[in-house]
Amino acid sequence: MVRIEKSIEIKASPKKVWEMLALDRLPEWDKGYEENLKSVEYTSEVRTPKDKYKVGSTAHGIPKKQGEYDFKITESLENEKITYDMKGGGFKGLTVTSILESVDVGTKFTFVLDVELPWGFFGKSLGKLMKGIGEKDAEKSLGKLKSILEK
Repeated sequence: MVRIEKSIEIKASPKKVWEMLALDRLPEWDKGYEENLKSVEYTSEVRTPKDKYKVGSTAHGIPKKQGEYDFKITESLENEKITYDMKGGGFKGLTVTSILESVDVGTKFTFVLDVELPWGFFGKSLGKLMKGIGEKDAEKSLGKLKSILEK
């Protein structure tokens, strides 16, 4: 299992940050999704904007090249925390948790990525390399999110 955890302070309210955490907004700022997905479309019913954040909500990522990506929200506390699982992309398992904390300047946003790779020992070795790349990508993603929200 590979864990990547990065935090950043953003001069925006938790509500504004929360709006960017909808699954269909991820390709706007998350480097991994931006590079690999054309878009994300909900496969569960969305009648109101809040439905995008409900536990059990599902979505499908439309790839730019190949592969399948499916998302399912497993935990959601409005303006505080959202967790989703992703299947696809060659991972055995991938869970993303976003935590929002109100601070003096706006919001402390913590991004946690837990990845389980296939391939046994080879996967563990690859995980060490992936962690370094993933941490750099996470920093770029958080920087882009901050830039979008602080305009």
